[in-house]
Amino acid sequence: MTNIPVTTWSLEQTAPTDLLPAAAPDGDVRVVRCEVPSPEFSRFLYASVGGDVRWIDRLGWPYARWEEHLARPGVETWVAYDRGTPAGYVELEPQDDGVVEIVYFGLLPAFRGRRIGGHLLSHGAARAWDLAGRWPGLPETKRVWLHTCSLDGEHAMANYQRRGFKLFDTKVEEKAEVSAPGPWPGAQYRSTAPAQPS
Repeated sequence: MTNIPVTTWSLEQTAPTDLLPAAAPDGDVRVVRCEVPSPEFSRFLYASVGGDVRWIDRLGWPYARWEEHLARPGVETWVAYDRGTPAGYVELEPQDDGVVEIVYFGLLPAFRGRRIGGHLLSHGAARAWDLAGRWPGLPETKRVWLHTCSLDGEHAMANYQRRGFKLFDTKVEEKAEVSAPGPWPGAQYRSTAPAQPS
């Protein structure tokens, strides 16, 4: 197996005022919290959003591990819907001392390039800042952070920086090269966006 260099960048916001929200996209785009933990839906989002950018860490998780993870206090999944169809998601996870990580964020390939990502990231970061208000017992958020890497989408870093995230760490590691798994074996992504109503 071949190793390749992978650069990982970590970015943060240290105050709610750091967030620079994106304009809402045109059309019927809504962001909704998944209030009922669903391993099936969460795995669908993970595999479908990350399938072409080599998200593989959770593909082997059994149902019980998904269930356990999603049941942790403060773990939230927020989904962007375009005219009722899931377009992407953001997953929040509280950590120690008022830190919240945006663990996963992204769009299904057919919905990229339509200004949904900036809107979804803005919403996700705002919900990270007010997470404690929905979860009694969690401390107030003092810091929101995330990481991206050189295997992610080409516009990821720019989107994070436009939303007010600041770089605080960079690491380069050799990692085993893996092929993009797609949302399921043999799946091929379409190269065009879905047809828009006239």
